Amino acid sequence: MREEQTVVIRALAFDVFGTVVDWRSSVIRELGDFGRRNGVSADWPRFADDWRAGYVPAMDRVRRGELPWTRLDDLHRGRLVELLEGTGITVSDSEIDELNRAWHRLDPWPDAVAGLTRLKRRFVITTLSNGNVSLLTNMAKRAGLPWDCVLSAEIFGHYKPDREAYLGCAEILDVAPGELMLVAAHPSDLRGARRAGLATAFVHRPLEQGPDRAPARPADGEFDVMADDFHDLADRLGV
Repeated sequence: MREEQTVVIRALAFDVFGTVVDWRSSVIRELGDFGRRNGVSADWPRFADDWRAGYVPAMDRVRRGELPWTRLDDLHRGRLVELLEGTGITVSDSEIDELNRAWHRLDPWPDAVAGLTRLKRRFVITTLSNGNVSLLTNMAKRAGLPWDCVLSAEIFGHYKPDREAYLGCAEILDVAPGELMLVAAHPSDLRGARRAGLATAFVHRPLEQGPDRAPARPADGEFDVMADDFHDLADRLGV
């Protein structure tokens, strides 16, 4: 009788928005700067939430064929224009472009850079985000995120949680799906990865949606690893 072989994790792929970076606080900061620069005001926290809320419906329009393949930067800009018009704010196209690049300037969670640096000692670490490559690259350069490589849904022509994104990441890294672990703060992303045969690690980010909207923590055992932050993840992975 053959002994069952133990799968060794060789690479970690990270969701980025909310898992590695604090998108909400960063975007609210950028919106405040935009308002002061242009002499306009709005409920910026709500604006940030509404901007982010347009992300999944826009991707679904691409999946249904209502839009061609579209980079996340362009999906973000379309939603931004809608929100500015709905709020009665009129600014130049260059100001809209500058504000849209707020997503390139997101701040990492306090543990992110040190935790990633620690995990990198043992594993190949990469992004696996719906953000486009230029967005992720600019973000990493500004924030000092120590990726070994930057992979994006843009490369595969499929947004997560389409299985093509997860399997494409494994193929590019030349590892088996089971040798690749997705790290994310979002159970839906992890479930998509698990369906594609990847290992999964949940990292709890209770402040992602703001101090008053803590997300529910998934049940113990749903994912391969459950961690409180990247240092806890490194401990659990034996780094």
